[in-house]
Amino acid sequence: MASAAVGCGDAGDLQGAGSTPTAVSPDKLWPDLHPASSPAFDIGEVETQVVKGITVPDGDIRRVDPVAVVRREIADHPGDYGAGSYAETARRMADCGKSGAEGRRCPVLKAYYRDLTGDGRPDLALGFRQLPGNLTAVRVYTVRKNRLVQVMAYEDAVSGVELARRSVIIRAPSEVAGYEYRLQWTWDQQQQAMLLTHDEMLRTGSPKRSRRRSASVTPAPSASPSRPPAASSAPASESASSRVSSSASGR
Repeated sequence: MASAAVGCGDAGDLQGAGSTPTAVSPDKLWPDLHPASSPAFDIGEVETQVVKGITVPDGDIRRVDPVAVVRREIADHPGDYGAGSYAETARRMADCGKSGAEGRRCPVLKAYYRDLTGDGRPDLALGFRQLPGNLTAVRVYTVRKNRLVQVMAYEDAVSGVELARRSVIIRAPSEVAGYEYRLQWTWDQQQQAMLLTHDEMLRTGSPKRSRRRSASVTPAPSASPSRPPAASSAPASESASSRVSSSASGR
């Protein structure tokens, strides 16, 4: 009985998990290097703009026509959508609103409404294809004083988009087999814009090598930096300013 009682008592005891690795503090490199006071690249992460020509009846963003918003952007950037890189997008806008096969040619994707800014009102997450390449434009709009305001703009060879509380998470294929890029844009109350808060290269477990983006993505017309080719060795997370797509600015 005594041994049985001891056995029952031991059942919930803590057990050692082995020795704890010694903590190693980070090594600071080049301590005499003068700290930079300004960014090397302007990725437009806090640029917002009022969408002119689009009204928001009663401040209700659900009453704004997403197709009209995309048409407004196309009209404001004729160099991109006229005879530019995305001329096919402009041509297919004529199919929006049609039924059947013609309607499915419309480049505007389904609109989603979520409170991404935390003001208790829905905001608009909008996507449309930038053709003839394989880029997808992702935009977020909110309402201020009955005006439609763009608070985030990004385009990439998108493999998935998710909304999580105040964030937009974009997944994009990588040149490195078994890895993908994941970028998270999160609403910042102080800047009143969606900021790029996470920019990671993560393992997906898939051994299949994705198609090289340099061969399938039409270069964006803006001059901001694009993602550099991935290294052949095991990749690490890169800085946001060096890897954000050339079209990540808020225009």
